[in-house]
Amino acid sequence: MVLSLTDRLAISRVAIVRALHLGDLLLAVPAFRALRRAFPAAELTLIGLPWARDFVFRFRHYLDRWREFPGYPGLLEVDVDPRRTEAFLSAERAYRYDLVIQMHGNGQASNPFALALGGRRTVGFYTGAPPDGFWLTAPYPDALHEIDRNLALVRMLGLDADDRRLEFPLLPGDWRTLMACLSPGVLDQRPIVLLHVGARPPARRWPPERFAVVADALAARYGARLILSAGPGEEGIAARVRACMRAVPVDLAGQTTIGSLAALISRCDLVISNDTGPAHLAVALNRPSVTIFGPADRNRWAPLDARRHPIAFVPVACSPCPHWECPIDHRCLRWIEPEQVIELAERLLCEEARCG
Repeated sequence: MVLSLTDRLAISRVAIVRALHLGDLLLAVPAFRALRRAFPAAELTLIGLPWARDFVFRFRHYLDRWREFPGYPGLLEVDVDPRRTEAFLSAERAYRYDLVIQMHGNGQASNPFALALGGRRTVGFYTGAPPDGFWLTAPYPDALHEIDRNLALVRMLGLDADDRRLEFPLLPGDWRTLMACLSPGVLDQRPIVLLHVGARPPARRWPPERFAVVADALAARYGARLILSAGPGEEGIAARVRACMRAVPVDLAGQTTIGSLAALISRCDLVISNDTGPAHLAVALNRPSVTIFGPADRNRWAPLDARRHPIAFVPVACSPCPHWECPIDHRCLRWIEPEQVIELAERLLCEEARCG
């Protein structure tokens, strides 16, 4: 059971449920692109977290409308306020979506929310027993890369979905915001190496002193301009890295927006990052990168191009794991030595210099 051409032409309003963070949405862009190609005249609405309003504006060539996810029982991204949730669902049911696509995890908690939107057709993956009320559903393909899983959901509708490329459009305001953070001439020294030392889950943060060793080695061997970044509230992590370094970096921790950080990444010769959103930005902007992987499933989240975007990791029996903070000794990251990252970084810098 798939959408015929007649069915496609009759679809004018599509809701996509994916109330997640930067990396999650970047890895869904190929699916958004495929949906726009299949429904060129339809209105595509993303139901997402507050920050995703700007994401929808940036990707307005694929997405038309943003609605703030109100929270729902079993979905941990937003605290649940029953009155707020019911008011949201009432408004969305009145909007009368022709198609609701559940693109938020394996469906255990998100499928009831997708059904509650009252769309004419609801599709998505499930785990356990097939859910009642779905027009089209299939078992959650747990072994697939996240990009391929999102594309598989689109293909389930009978649509073409084979373009796996990531992208991130830059806007003029991104450059203005970036340059307001930088002293004149900072981007003139080459090579430029960005070290993104933060991550929302503490379990994904490589020790600051290891970042410092890598940074000093690249400064000593290549004369690299070193720039530190981290998210709001993670300024202390960057300060610890800086305190362990001999070289003097430019510290932008907590000062960049997603757009200005992307503008900076687009000028970098190399990005070294924990497994978090900026690592996916480097892939989307086609800048060489090394991602340091610990508890996350690298088969699901690592870049598809392992040559230009290699990962540093040490296999351990307890990884992948779901913990926000490591309950034992953080061996998945602590056992990754700086030399492994330096070796990958040197290869990429040499290849970038030859190409440049």
